Amino acid sequence: MRIVITGGHGFVGTALWRELAALGTFGWPGPGRPGEPGEPGESGAIDEIVLLDRASRPTAPATVPVTTLEGDLTDTLVPAFERPVDVLFHLASAVSAECEADLDLGLAVNLEGTRAALEACRAQRESGGPLVRLVFSSSVAVYGADAALPMPDPVTEATLPLPQSSYGAQKLACEALIADYTRRGLLDGRVARLMTVAVRPGAPNRAASGFVSGIIREPLAGVDTVCPVRPDLPLAIASPRTTVAGLLALAQASRGQGLGQLIGRLPVNLPALTVTVGEMLDALERHGGAAARARVTIEPDPAIDAIVRSWPSRFDNARAAALGIAPDADIDAVVAQFVADHLD
Repeated sequence: MRIVITGGHGFVGTALWRELAALGTFGWPGPGRPGEPGEPGESGAIDEIVLLDRASRPTAPATVPVTTLEGDLTDTLVPAFERPVDVLFHLASAVSAECEADLDLGLAVNLEGTRAALEACRAQRESGGPLVRLVFSSSVAVYGADAALPMPDPVTEATLPLPQSSYGAQKLACEALIADYTRRGLLDGRVARLMTVAVRPGAPNRAASGFVSGIIREPLAGVDTVCPVRPDLPLAIASPRTTVAGLLALAQASRGQGLGQLIGRLPVNLPALTVTVGEMLDALERHGGAAARARVTIEPDPAIDAIVRSWPSRFDNARAAALGIAPDADIDAVVAQFVADHLD
């Protein structure tokens, strides 16, 4: 079994391939390649994990072969599909704030890049190859409040998406294409709407939600940081481990109508832990002391606030729960995970 991950050297992509390599197998309920029957619960050995990214990093030794193809997505998809692909995790994306600043960049990376991935899956299927199981990382940014249709509380997958940013609009357009390619039998598409992943290690990125990790990560490292929203702002977050577990559960779920099966083509909102920024700062103080909290300065940025405040903060997680995916216990567990995994 070959698994391809776009954005494979990003933070979530790296955590995902490391987990897959550690597992060594991929649950493959139902039929696999054409002519190869499968039974629910059956697992297949992973023969290779292929990482597509614009820039690569050294990969740690793994029991499963891990290959990197470096370059633009449309270029690396060609060699990636020279051999049959069984599972494609499509994580590559331009992030929210940079899409808002540069519409053409967002359209090229998020919309056209996704269409190129779908066309690669389609070409493989129409040439007699295996049906690709495609897992797409969408976002809660597909939702938004509208004067004519306020968001319900909590939000469910049946809530009408009304994105209030270019990033959200691009993700929603990709969701619609994936549903249509799935309907046509060109691929088996599964869409995971990710919560804001926190706490991310490494350097800050240009996501509008980047401060969510920054107000924990930087102070614990002894670095001053600015929070661009007010402390009363509620957020829907998920830890890296919960996010990866959700992607894997969705990818390995069988389709059907029973408990624990993936029903229909609706996206799945991955589980959310709802916290306010103030509650995050309280947790920061519990783990890093008053000195750590003092390193955070509140300086509201209207542009960032408008984007983040348009996202819902409370979700009905029933569909995710049916697949066995649970949210993080509390904000202290999220911060403790970061300290254990990444504080060095």
